[in-house]
Amino acid sequence: MRVIAGAARGRPLAGPPGPQTRPTSDKVKGALFSMIETLLAVERPAQGGGIVAVAEPGSPELWQGLTVLDLYAGTGALGIEALSRGAAWCDFVEANAAARRVIEQNLRVTGLADRARIIALEAEKVVRGAARAVLHAPYGVCVMDPPYNDPRVISVIGDLAESDLLVPGALVAVEHSRRVALSDEYDGLILVRERRHGDTVLSIYRERASAGPGADEHGDNGDLSGNL
Repeated sequence: MRVIAGAARGRPLAGPPGPQTRPTSDKVKGALFSMIETLLAVERPAQGGGIVAVAEPGSPELWQGLTVLDLYAGTGALGIEALSRGAAWCDFVEANAAARRVIEQNLRVTGLADRARIIALEAEKVVRGAARAVLHAPYGVCVMDPPYNDPRVISVIGDLAESDLLVPGALVAVEHSRRVALSDEYDGLILVRERRHGDTVLSIYRERASAGPGADEHGDNGDLSGNL
């Protein structure tokens, strides 16, 4: 694994501490961030509220000022990718102690530890209000890579949608198995884009305050390999 783009581009990342953690491949991670940046380029949520238009994907301004939440952080690869691309801060939520040590190592190697906090809790508890005092909420982007076939992610997305953890227009990106069927809407989170790669599905939701542009794109279920 490695960082794909940004300030830490090319830096190697330590892998999972055991079989219970399944890291996102570089190929799928690249596709996921391409999707996120395309949507940010249409309408980028502002931390203080409102929407900021950005010219095109790849712009250094895309992530400027955005706070990121990495649920089920695992090795921290997704949150670290966001930090490398310019996100202001990332909270990594990971219940497994061995995985948290890997996140710490990867943050040190990439030089991004000063813009991050690791939360030693389960994702379910965080979206239901635990640790609220130490979180850098509200978030402009949330990335989620839950245990592959765990249906509990459905309730986590629902609880996140009902929480006050997201800014208006925030993006929520979920990597999940095709066997875990997600809804098109969760109380204000609208599915705006979906891509499939084998058994892996990438689903991206936008908070209802800005679900218009791109909202008709989620019907594209083609293989991700054509978009890399």
